[in-house]
Amino acid sequence: MSNKTSHDSDVGFIQALAELLRENDLTELQVKRDYGENDSLNVRVSRMTQARIVEHSVPAPVPAAPSAPATPAAASEAKDADPVNHPGAVTSPMVGTIYMAPEPGAAAFVSTGSTVKEGDTLLIIEAMKTMNHIPAPRAGTVKRILVEDGAPIEFGAPLVIIE
Repeated sequence: MSNKTSHDSDVGFIQALAELLRENDLTELQVKRDYGENDSLNVRVSRMTQARIVEHSVPAPVPAAPSAPATPAAASEAKDADPVNHPGAVTSPMVGTIYMAPEPGAAAFVSTGSTVKEGDTLLIIEAMKTMNHIPAPRAGTVKRILVEDGAPIEFGAPLVIIE
């Protein structure tokens, strides 16, 4: 097997592992492939899950002067301040680089206020030299774009908010 063929099949193998990870809701997968004497591939694919992110907030001291009472709506607004917790958040399915347009100089796929249908491309994430179109999971209006063109992105990071 030539080095180029081996590398191409390894990239496909790693992509398949990442897909298995996502489809089976796993957090980590490790595999070793032996090609022959002194020739092997050892791959560990892992992802961060929401269950591991724990936030603690300490309330500020209450001033002696009368203040407006805390309401459930205020608590809800504080929770929604973190885009990951927003019910309309579309998160990154992979690690890569964000591209907001199909090519340099072209118009962006979406902008704040754009109406999208389920399946419309929101942006592209380049991962391992592969351009991955990220589709809208539902129809709605793009309320916020949380990433910038050319920026790196982590798995699970919020990309856009669709309501």
